[in-house]
Amino acid sequence: MSSYSVKASKRTALGRKVRALRKNGVVPANIFGKKIKSLAIQIEVKPLKDILKKAGETNLIDIVVEGDKTHPVLVAGYSQDPVSGSLLHVDFHEVDLNVKTTAMVPLKAIGESEAVKAGNVLVLQRNEIEVEALPADLPNEIEVDITTLTEVGSTIHAKDLKLDRAKITLMVEEEEVIATVQEPAKEEAPVAPAPIEGEAAPAVGGEAPKADEAKKE
Repeated sequence: MSSYSVKASKRTALGRKVRALRKNGVVPANIFGKKIKSLAIQIEVKPLKDILKKAGETNLIDIVVEGDKTHPVLVAGYSQDPVSGSLLHVDFHEVDLNVKTTAMVPLKAIGESEAVKAGNVLVLQRNEIEVEALPADLPNEIEVDITTLTEVGSTIHAKDLKLDRAKITLMVEEEEVIATVQEPAKEEAPVAPAPIEGEAAPAVGGEAPKADEAKKE
């Protein structure tokens, strides 16, 4: 049983007819999976937005479909209006609670790095990482403790991430760099423009001599 649940009903409106649903505050959606034929559903926009914000893409959601059954799902993707940002459609992937699945999990930097406090730059090589686990064991996020980054060149590898390895498998190489510290980029000194043939080169920081004066020189 998931910590997140939302009610839905079966959807008969298809194609262009879904526009009428959106005008009435209802979002069209679909549930798909290995053991289910694609199921067209509709969900009221407010509870749907609330559940998406809380559960994200790695937490299980129970969709209780009226006249059907409860479907344990993960968010597979959604589309939004490019102007208003309103939800247009959501796809849900029904999962088998007893079969491991993969998902992209966000990485979150925590703690303070002495090297960064000294003015250097923290570089996160990736914002999320792929893991494999039972649906109920998928983490909401994985913390990256940057307190170990004490000097320029210090690194955190995938093998250093703290997670329950008995339940969660990282789908990357153990030695892959997750975070490192680099020196800030140095500003290059201004370079004087190359002189035009027949003209004297201008002095850096000054004005070029006038053409007549250049001839006299």
